[in-house]
Amino acid sequence: MSLRHLFLNNLAQTSPCPLGLNLEPARAEGVYIYDNKGERYIDGISGFSVNNLGHGNKEIIDAYKNQLDLYSHLIVYGEYVQAPQVLFAKAIVDTLPENLDNVYFVNSGSEAIEGAMKLAKRFTNRAEFIACKNAYHGSTQGALSIMGGPYFQQAYRPLLPQCKTMLFNNLKSIDLITEQTAGVVIEIIQAEAGVIEPDLEFLIALRKKCTETGTLVIVDEIQTGIGRTGTMWAFEHYNLIPDVLLTAKALGGGLPIGAFISSKTIMKVLSEKPVLGHITTFGGHPVVCAGGLKQLEILKNTAILEEVAQKSNLFKALLIHPQIKRITGKGLLLAVHFDDENLTHKVVHACIQKGFITDWFLFCPTAMRVAPPLIISEAEIRTSCEIILNVLNMLQKN
Repeated sequence: MSLRHLFLNNLAQTSPCPLGLNLEPARAEGVYIYDNKGERYIDGISGFSVNNLGHGNKEIIDAYKNQLDLYSHLIVYGEYVQAPQVLFAKAIVDTLPENLDNVYFVNSGSEAIEGAMKLAKRFTNRAEFIACKNAYHGSTQGALSIMGGPYFQQAYRPLLPQCKTMLFNNLKSIDLITEQTAGVVIEIIQAEAGVIEPDLEFLIALRKKCTETGTLVIVDEIQTGIGRTGTMWAFEHYNLIPDVLLTAKALGGGLPIGAFISSKTIMKVLSEKPVLGHITTFGGHPVVCAGGLKQLEILKNTAILEEVAQKSNLFKALLIHPQIKRITGKGLLLAVHFDDENLTHKVVHACIQKGFITDWFLFCPTAMRVAPPLIISEAEIRTSCEIILNVLNMLQKN
C-alpha cells in the first residue's frame, strides 16, 4: 500500500478532506518544504506559526543534539534543577515585564490554556471565564469550553459551566466582567477570526475593568508570540500587560512545548493546598528547552525581528488584485480577504499546487493565511506574491 493509503487507514483523521493529501514531504529547509518527487514549496504558514526561524536551523538543531548527548527526559516536571529548563525560563522572563517572572512549562498551547484556567480559578476562588466570539484557544475540554463558536463545541457538551462569550473590540461587552469572573482569556490579535487587531480603547477599558473586579487578564499569544508580529510579544504593540501570558507553537524552535507565565505570587498557589496543583510529565522537555533557548538568542542577537515590519509591508504592497478586498494583520501574520468562501478554497488549493503552502481560517473562511517564516527573503516574498496573483488571474479567467 502507498504511504497515502496508510495515512488514510492508520492515522486518525481530523477531517474528511485533509488539505495536503497529495503532498508527501520528504525534507524541509529554510522556508521550503520538498516533497518525495523533489518539488519545492514555500511554507506560507510556518506549520501554523511554529517554524518562525524556518526549517532546519543549524544552530537550533545543534542545541537539540548537544542536549541529547547530555540527557533527555529525567523525571516529571519541576522536581530536578535541569539547566535547560531554568536557563530557558530566565531567558523568557528577561523579555517580559517584571510582573511576569514565573514560567510553567507544558507541552502545547491547549495545555497552557488549561493550566492558566486552573491557575485563575485557584488564585481568585472563582469559576467564571469570559472569552471572545470567534476565538480559538485549543481543543481540550477546558479550552473548548471557551472556544468562541458553537460549531466546534456542540458535539462535546456538556462542557465547563460558567463560561461566557464577549465581543472582541466591543466596549459594551466589558460589562460582562464582574466580581464573579476568574479570568478573561483573550488573544491579543484574533488569529482564526481573520487576524483582527485590537482597538486600544477596548484594551484600556478591559484592563481597567479587570483590575477593578480582581479578574485576571489572560493573554493568549500562542500564535503571535516569539516574534511573529515583529516584537517578541504582540502585546508590546498595544501597551497591555497581562496577568497571565500564554505561549506555545514557535516557543520550542520547531519541537512541541508551551508555557503559561505569571508572577511568582500568583503561580505559587499551584504548589500548595494541595501540592502538585498542576503537574506534567514531559512539560519543559530539556531537549526542546535547549532549542528554544537557542532560538531566543538568535532573535535577540540578529536583526530578524527588526525586518518583520518591512517584509509585512512588502506583502501588502505586492498583493493588489481586484479580488483581494483587504489585508489585515500585524507583522508576518496576515489575512488576505476575499468576498467568497468558495473562491478562497479554490485559491488555497491552487496556490499549494503552484508551490505556495497556505490555508484559510477557522472562523473566517473567506480569508487566506499568509504567515511564512520570519527569515523569508524579499525575493521569496516576491515569488510568493507572484504565485498568489497568478492563481487569482487564472481563476478570474475561468
